Amino acid sequence: MDLNLKSPIAIGNTAKIYLCENKIIKIFNDYLPVSESLYEANKQKLAYLFGLAVPKILDVTEINGKQALIMEYIKGRTIGDLLDENMEQAEYYMSTSIGIQQKIHMVVPDSLEPMTEKLRRQIELAPQLDERHKSTLLKKLESMTFEKRLCHGDFHLNNLIMSDNEVKIIDWVDASAGDIRADIYRTYLLYSQFSMELANMYLRLYCEKSGLSREEIFQWAPIIAAARLSENVSSEKTERLMDIINSYCP
Repeated sequence: MDLNLKSPIAIGNTAKIYLCENKIIKIFNDYLPVSESLYEANKQKLAYLFGLAVPKILDVTEINGKQALIMEYIKGRTIGDLLDENMEQAEYYMSTSIGIQQKIHMVVPDSLEPMTEKLRRQIELAPQLDERHKSTLLKKLESMTFEKRLCHGDFHLNNLIMSDNEVKIIDWVDASAGDIRADIYRTYLLYSQFSMELANMYLRLYCEKSGLSREEIFQWAPIIAAARLSENVSSEKTERLMDIINSYCP
């Protein structure tokens, strides 16, 4: 399929997002495996089947020689954008998002990549970690026990679109079957990169709503920080992640 796509409406680490003919078209970067679009589509379809509010997948195809995902366009704004304009409503927006994340965490997925396999692969690929660190972190990962639940893997306010008083959850590529505490810490880690105030608000509210403790969630801190190293995100500071890892695995 050949399309004359105009400027992307968003650019992520793995893909460019376009709006065309009232549909969202996600064009994946060339360096990704050829199965990446189908891989993400299957995860999003699974979330849809479990009754979660996600955009419908319309097609998995190739556009202009690149793998692409075509999905329903959700007209609205991200909760992240709404928060930027209404900081006095921060607790309301954060509480709303946590309610959605808890709905995700209620799902027991029967066919989804195990979180532990994904994290093991990421830790092994992290170039900043020496063999001693990798060994310590992988042993800690193997020792973790938990009930497998659906985890989004990249849950934050910018992946939630408010549309006609319903919130749709987007960007399911990192979803896995794993420990909700790891998913919560991952969200905390993402917020703390930009605002410790928001990160601490998120953690406080999630603990209040779930009965989990900060200590239970932070058991995953070095593992999730180590996995984050392999993502090579330009806005993330390697030193910050290494400080977290070293505080638990000196």
